[in-house]
Amino acid sequence: MTTSTILVTGGTGTLGRLVVPLLREAGREVRVLSRQGRESGGGVTYVTGDLLKDEGVEAAVEGAGIVLHLAGGAKGDDVATRNLVRAARAAGVGHLVYISVIGADTVPLSYFRAKLEAERAVAESGLPWTTLRAAQFHDLALKVVTTMGKLPVVPAPGGVRWQPVDAREVAARLVELALGEPAGAVPDLAGPEVYELAELSRGYLRAAGKRRPMLPVRVPGRLGRAYRAGENLTLDGAVRGRRTWEGFLAERVGRGVERVGGR
Repeated sequence: MTTSTILVTGGTGTLGRLVVPLLREAGREVRVLSRQGRESGGGVTYVTGDLLKDEGVEAAVEGAGIVLHLAGGAKGDDVATRNLVRAARAAGVGHLVYISVIGADTVPLSYFRAKLEAERAVAESGLPWTTLRAAQFHDLALKVVTTMGKLPVVPAPGGVRWQPVDAREVAARLVELALGEPAGAVPDLAGPEVYELAELSRGYLRAAGKRRPMLPVRVPGRLGRAYRAGENLTLDGAVRGRRTWEGFLAERVGRGVERVGGR
């Protein structure tokens, strides 16, 4: 088994903070590319760079046998990925692993389009590669419903369904993929249940001990049609996580909830 350094982009984010310790537990030396300088230690080396600005990327990939590309943002993921691919190809990286999102090729949002372009950059890189599409994390769902829960009336977008997945399960799957052979596009990873967005809000409100009226709203245009058609979901052929939204809320919000009227 090779023991070359593994570079993790986005290693200080929600997913990266879970991936890095798992790689260390597997006995691997880890290098993390971060925009902010950090002190290295414990088998983890931090290097400063910016994928979007193409700064410090060549130095980050030098000597790395595997690259886990977890960094992402509201915009520019396609540009950042192309910059990483160019440096990784020049450095002769042996395995490039990318995390994308379910619906990258179907949901008409700029974030999803950028993810699709990033997928293409990885697949066309000439490097051995693996791409995993995952559903929205429980953490993102909690952020969304917490924000909506601060309103006097909580919007309930009709037909908008999510399959939130636990970030810990995504992290474990990515480490498994990174330490295995390059596999191209692998089956999607989604949560164990499909929820209406309003149902996620109701679960959060119950867990937080809050009461709010809910107002049904309709998402207009192409985006609304895509959500109502379930184009952001993977109902067949996906790997399903085991941690539920209710279990996540019990951990993070502190009050156990049960799903009401689940499908």
